[in-house]
Amino acid sequence: METNKVWFVTGASKGLGFELVKKLLSEGFRVAATSRSVGSLVSSFGEASENFLPLGMDITDNSDVQSSVAKTVEHFGNLDVIVNNAGYGQLGTLEELTDEEAKANFEVNVFGSLNVIRNAMPYLREQRSGKIFNISSIGGYAGNFPGWGIYCSTKFAVAGFTEALAEEIRPFGVHATVVYPGYFRTDFLTQESAKTPAHAIEAYESARNSEQAHLNEINGNQPNDPVKAAEALIALSKEDHPPVHFLLGIETQEFLNNKIDAITKDAKAWENLTVSTAI
Repeated sequence: METNKVWFVTGASKGLGFELVKKLLSEGFRVAATSRSVGSLVSSFGEASENFLPLGMDITDNSDVQSSVAKTVEHFGNLDVIVNNAGYGQLGTLEELTDEEAKANFEVNVFGSLNVIRNAMPYLREQRSGKIFNISSIGGYAGNFPGWGIYCSTKFAVAGFTEALAEEIRPFGVHATVVYPGYFRTDFLTQESAKTPAHAIEAYESARNSEQAHLNEINGNQPNDPVKAAEALIALSKEDHPPVHFLLGIETQEFLNNKIDAITKDAKAWENLTVSTAI
């Protein structure tokens, strides 16, 4: 039965992760949920039980991730669906963000997910089944958002390694999907969640305008419901052959088409130079 499946969801204390865990538990699934603070999970979903395991985990610490995955298997007896959801938005242009700010975003959004994959795959590979959902962003497909370059690049990385992962694990009966969410009405764009640059350069007017639009206008007015996103992921998990790429949100098709059109236009405009390299 599908409800016997064990889910491992990172970044479960808020946003899409929170709604997913809430929905999974309401439908009788078994869930291990992680957050930096185990207290926030307990207060939201309750103490550990036969269906729920709250885990305080530093996703940037490989040994901590390894321990959390092992505790999940020990608690439930198996592991079936991985959702790499933990991450945060770092605003700022490439010039104004410090080395530390850029690396910190990669540590969580990219290397954190790799830690989970590295430690979960031995179990999935041995049982020759499982699903991995890596949460990217529509900004991991279209990166033309001024002031979001580092964040988008982390999400492009998630998309890139998921494509490779899908091919690597296919022979073991394990499937990987990169999920590209659009704008969902969560706390992702609140002042408490999104990080702004410590040393902003006011000359970047387009970046400042984008920053203010996201934090003050788009925030709270996003067109997508995170509860319905959770339902979509659960439905996708039940598919025998889920897609490698999954667009999530009513506006994502427009981003898809716009980028295809832009790349096609550039390719055609510069085709002569492109093929001029032939021997």
